[in-house]
Order: sequence, then structure tokens, then C-alpha cells
Amino acid sequence: MKTVFFDLDGTLTDSRPGILSGVAYAMGRLGVAVKAEQVSTAFIGPPLYDSFRALYGLDDPTAHRAVALYREYYSERGILENEVYHGIPAMLKSLSDDGLRLALATGKPHPYARRILSHFSLDAFIPTVFGAEFDGTHGDKADLLAFAAAELSIDPRDAVMVGDRRYDIEGALAVGMTPVGVLWGYGSREELLSAGGMHLAGSPQGLADIIRRIAI
Repeated sequence: MKTVFFDLDGTLTDSRPGILSGVAYAMGRLGVAVKAEQVSTAFIGPPLYDSFRALYGLDDPTAHRAVALYREYYSERGILENEVYHGIPAMLKSLSDDGLRLALATGKPHPYARRILSHFSLDAFIPTVFGAEFDGTHGDKADLLAFAAAELSIDPRDAVMVGDRRYDIEGALAVGMTPVGVLWGYGSREELLSAGGMHLAGSPQGLADIIRRIAI
């Protein structure tokens, strides 16, 4: 059985509103003035701690505090300020019906990811979830994918990783999986190509066609 791993944010769901509202909330609670253009989609993809450090120049304790404040908002409100991209459920069902094993591999903490999949009934197609721990363990996509492959007892070379950012492409290549980039998320075509993405999908149906060519 071939395994297909999916990223969550920007790949299956448009989570931008909840994530960016959480960032704005955290920075507001810290008393840091942030312009609207600074609360950007560049925040979506990397681990939160890294983004707070890199994008806002926060020191270590302040970045950890920012993550805690973000989660305070996100766990209550932001997590469901989210919607499934059109065509995703049908695409997942078709791949599942083809006999492929579908799993989630997200940098988001796995309790959040499970709640989102359940809320949108996507867990019917993706029962297996791999995500980061709240302490940051498995926040790196390559580390997460290596862990997921070991947990499922699969050869990474028999798996596909689908995502919208360079972290998904680079993580897949680092462990030997075939990466597939999607163009409706938060990364650009140029970002995905420069990271090594050879397969790019412009629609969920196009994604299903690419996966079938690779994995079946």
C-alpha cells in the first residue's frame, strides 16, 4: 500500500484568518505594535517560535511567551476560523477509494490537527495524524516525516508528501519521499520549484491525477 502524506494549512484548509488573528492577538498582548502587512502569510509554514523570532525579532523568552499567547487565542477561536478548499473532500475520497493510505503530516500540534479534521469530517479519509508536540518536538518537517515513516513501518521512498510551502518539499526530499506541491496555498510556484518540487498541482483534481501517476 502506498502512503500519501498531506500538509494541513494551505493544502487542505485555508487557515489564514485564524492563524493571523492569533498572531495579532499575541503581539497585542505583548504590547508590540505590528503593522497589518507584518502579520503575513510568511508566518504560515515554519514553527511558530521560529517565526516570532525571525519576523519580529523577539528574544527567546518573549518568543516563547508569544507562542503561549497565540495558542490561548487559537485553541478557543482561531482553530475554527478556517475552511476546507473546494474540491478537497472529493479528491481525498477518490484517492482513498483507489486504495491509497492517506495520512496527515503537519507542523501544527497534533491535537489541533485532529480537531480540525474531525470538525470538517476529513478524518473519514485521513484517520492517521502526525503533528508537532506542544514543546516543539517534530516541528521540523523532515524530522516529522522520518518519525511518521518509522511509526508506519514504511520505506519513505514508497511515500508521497503533499504541501504548499518549501518546508514540505525540502522535508520530503530530505527523507527520500516524493514531494508534490500545490499552488492554491501560501507558497508560490517559484518557492516550490526552488525547493526542488518537480510535481506541482493547480487544482485538487490535478493533484489526484499526479498522485495516481506516482503512486499507483
